[in-house]
Amino acid sequence: MNLDKLMSKHLTRYFDPSKTIPEETLQQLLRFLRSTPSSVNVQPNHFYVLATPEGKERLADNLGERFQDNAEKILNASHTIILTTRADVPDSHLEAVFTKERTDGRFPDPSKQELWESMTRDFLNLRNYGYKDLNHWMEKQTYMAVGLTMMAAAELGVEATPLEGFDPTSVDKAFKIRETGHSTTVLLALGYPDPEKVYTTPISRFDADQLFTFI
Repeated sequence: MNLDKLMSKHLTRYFDPSKTIPEETLQQLLRFLRSTPSSVNVQPNHFYVLATPEGKERLADNLGERFQDNAEKILNASHTIILTTRADVPDSHLEAVFTKERTDGRFPDPSKQELWESMTRDFLNLRNYGYKDLNHWMEKQTYMAVGLTMMAAAELGVEATPLEGFDPTSVDKAFKIRETGHSTTVLLALGYPDPEKVYTTPISRFDADQLFTFI
């Protein structure tokens, strides 16, 4: 990965609608997204991959009136992913996580799996009743997945632009997301830049001595 190149580029605001991500590249990126870290392996996300004009149009039409400037990005991108986060963690979801872990042999020693499950339940109770931030904590995991996936996309030569400009209630309704126990957290547009509209101005950030404190 060329970090110097990454540090000198802007996020893509204008995608080339004539270019599509190859299926093999897309599947590699989705495998990476599937593997991104999840605290206590709670896996609070579901991802809607919009690959068809109809899917992208449905999203673009339901961003909300004040966010229509993002419609062009979605329509011209090769793919857009709706990243959703669970509203809570019902016992049915947690049991599904544990069942998958047992099936995959995550802990070959059954006693360690049993201890892990007990610790996980205790930690989720702490977030739910102690910190009272369960949904916010899960949403932070969603953003971690977005950031890592953006880096993976860059490694694969794909542009990835996160979008928060949308009405989550409208998007949830359009894709019947809340019926699944999730809600839309962030969007990720994927594709290739329009070569005639690439930003070439310098990146502007505070100097290092304003950002870093060494102790």
